[in-house]
Amino acid sequence: MIALLTGIIAHKSPDFIILDVNGVGYRVQIPFSTYYDLPDEGGKSTLHIHTNVKEDAIHLYGFRTPAEKIFFQLLIAVSGVGPKLANSILSNSPVEELRRALMTGDLVRLAAVPGIGKKTAERLVLELRDKVLKLDTGVDFAGSGEPVTAPSGVTDDVASALVNLGYKEAIVKKALAEVATTPEDTVETLLKQVLKLLMK
Repeated sequence: MIALLTGIIAHKSPDFIILDVNGVGYRVQIPFSTYYDLPDEGGKSTLHIHTNVKEDAIHLYGFRTPAEKIFFQLLIAVSGVGPKLANSILSNSPVEELRRALMTGDLVRLAAVPGIGKKTAERLVLELRDKVLKLDTGVDFAGSGEPVTAPSGVTDDVASALVNLGYKEAIVKKALAEVATTPEDTVETLLKQVLKLLMK
């Protein structure tokens, strides 16, 4: 079972990276929060890994902080929440916001994530509130890191990532049209702006 990987980022996109570990390329799916915190392609990075084994495939999910991995594993333990939806939740809600929403029972915030309706939001609060309250308070839930420069095709990359996350293409295009963009925008900055608009 792979739990941690350190290597060179051979490819970087908002939903997955390829991490070159001593000549072996691992395809690792990531939430936006991890993407924002990664160095550019060619940079070295360490990711906390959750290995998801299925009958026909093995998928790796990577996180920059132990807190992200902890919440991912808590989420997939809930009935009806698979790895893809858990990744979507973490992409839409930074760990500290998710923690707060679960502890306070903020169903509106949780249900705003694509793929989560009111019933799933209620199930998340019911099953995870006590577990979240008992988590080690020494874990850095806020995370750290600065945005990094993104490759070209910023708008297309952002649209693709959000559609893959479950947002309707028409809604994504409308949100992108409403956001004021500049030539200096990166994938990270534009993603944050569009997500903020979509989560209203």
